[in-house]
Amino acid sequence: RRSCGRRCCRRRAATMAGVARIVKLRVPAGSAKPGPAIGQALGPLGINMMEFCKAFNQATEQLAPNTPIPVRLTAMTNRTFTFVTKSPPTSWFLKRCAGIDKGAQRPGHSVVGSVSVQQVYEIAKAKQQDDHLQHLHLKSLCQSIIASATSMGIQVTNDRATSSS
Repeated sequence: RRSCGRRCCRRRAATMAGVARIVKLRVPAGSAKPGPAIGQALGPLGINMMEFCKAFNQATEQLAPNTPIPVRLTAMTNRTFTFVTKSPPTSWFLKRCAGIDKGAQRPGHSVVGSVSVQQVYEIAKAKQQDDHLQHLHLKSLCQSIIASATSMGIQVTNDRATSSS
């Protein structure tokens, strides 16, 4: 695709030169294996799956095993790649804090678990480490996490109000 000649399009075309495709994956931390899930995404691009698995496992060795990690992999035309790991999904954090396996089947009608405001704050601090969320205020991230919890049927409780009485 040719650029239209505007400055922003020329810059985008220059930065995208040599990029074959950008692939988004969700891989368990520290246990990436060259299997069907990764193979179907990387095989058509000609990327060595074992090389990606080794690099990914080395980058995520400090995380808890089997934590789902979103990955943004940029495949180049010369069959090389770069990847960026992000923090686990908010729903994974919420389910882990609430001690549940899945959200409510009828959110808003049934409650399957609860998390404290302190836990929401800790999740927001962890999510704020991502490059694409660093510009957001912690309060905004907390509100977004509370909305996600509500949509999953998880109640957010204020522990300070119950512990002081």
